[in-house]
Amino acid sequence: MRAVIQRVKQASVAVDNQVTGRIEQGLLVFLGVGPDDGPADAAYITDKISNLRIFADDGGKMNRSVLDITGGILLISQFTLFGDCRKGRRPDFSQAAPPALAKALYEQTIKNLRGLGIPVQTGIFAADMQIDSVNDGPVTILLDSKKLF
Repeated sequence: MRAVIQRVKQASVAVDNQVTGRIEQGLLVFLGVGPDDGPADAAYITDKISNLRIFADDGGKMNRSVLDITGGILLISQFTLFGDCRKGRRPDFSQAAPPALAKALYEQTIKNLRGLGIPVQTGIFAADMQIDSVNDGPVTILLDSKKLF
């Protein structure tokens, strides 16, 4: 699984001009699922997202997690994180998981995060979504459950 994590002051997602998720301070997370991913990858990503220390402490040092600040997470499924652009000009998405697997692991990640007490808002899986966010910092972190980067 791959995740792009952005520290935000606020973020929202809309489908067909209807807001389906909105958070204030917290994390905007774009999540992609690969064909070889499974529950262990969802657990790894959940642990990293929830405990990533990228919020400032009283001294201004990035030392707090989304759990520490009682922030929210806006979790968006995004198969394009597995787009391969090394050849040609059109991305190849053959390394993205099939929809059934991707949806199951996306939903498992939501369940895992909520199980930690984190308020999680979402888009709609496989929908055309419009995302609004106010990045904080900006701070953007890339994660890969296979530890490729």
